[in-house]
Amino acid sequence: MEVESILQKLNQELLQASNPKQLEVIKLNYLGRSGIINDLAQKIKEIKPEQRSEFGKQLNLIKQEVTKILESHKIKDSENKLEIDNSIPDKMPSTGSLHPTTHAIFQIQDILSQIGFVRKRYREIDDDWHPFKALNMPDNHPARDEWETFFCENGKWVLTPHTSNGQIWEMENKKPPIKMLNITKTYRRQISPKHSPMFHQFEGLYVDKNVSIAHLKGTLDYFIKGFFGSNRETRIRPYHFKFTEPSFEVDITCDVCKGKGCKVCKAGWLEIGGAGMVHPNVLKNVGINSKVYNGFAFGFGVERPYMMKGDINIPDIRMFYTTKLDVLKNF
Repeated sequence: MEVESILQKLNQELLQASNPKQLEVIKLNYLGRSGIINDLAQKIKEIKPEQRSEFGKQLNLIKQEVTKILESHKIKDSENKLEIDNSIPDKMPSTGSLHPTTHAIFQIQDILSQIGFVRKRYREIDDDWHPFKALNMPDNHPARDEWETFFCENGKWVLTPHTSNGQIWEMENKKPPIKMLNITKTYRRQISPKHSPMFHQFEGLYVDKNVSIAHLKGTLDYFIKGFFGSNRETRIRPYHFKFTEPSFEVDITCDVCKGKGCKVCKAGWLEIGGAGMVHPNVLKNVGINSKVYNGFAFGFGVERPYMMKGDINIPDIRMFYTTKLDVLKNF
């Protein structure tokens, strides 16, 4: 690949350009989809493996030089002639990147899709049935307190406090077997370094014949090792949720002390979310025969688990929602 010959040809073509249309054609010929740069990039498959690194360096050099040369030219409208503008900076503008939350969501989706979970996204504003009644929650359940949950129109609508409403929507519209992953925004009246009024959750639901706690634990282990690393372990301990029976809190080993106990975790474990076997009443509420089918569900936040990754240093969940790019670009 001869860099100088390509640049020399480009400069010759620019000297002959006398109007904006001709300049645009030259840009497309070099930087367009069917341009010279893209054509060269397609040839990398034909290069011997040991020569691809050098070829790639040369290609990047050509692209940078071509872009710089083209950006330093403009058409002078008053005289309709091409002129070089040396005042234009030669640095390319910085490119953006995925938001940390988006990056975490893609990771979660990728890991769980490998074992059959299908990504869905259900309502963020819902009625009372899907996030409460159908999930076996009585009228006096603490989650219904107006100081805990955001209600609209005198309780007619609610900003979903969890992703579990997606369980009901999925089971109402699909017969088992079901393997669903619901990822969406959720809302609660909480704010602290570990809580935000708006945050993201993901929830897995698996309904089929003869589903056991062993299937649940195996799924949790698979996800945790995929998301946090092969050195992290999980445990489940008894808890109480109205829509699962039995119910469990899910803990993972602390990354700081590797489960031995330290100032961060106190006893070697960190709570990450909840899980359990789908309550028979919930199956009944959506018209599924609990004598034939059963299943499990698990739900975690998105931001908080991401904060617990060993290579991430985010001490306050509210940092996810700052508009300061100098903060976000660190993650």
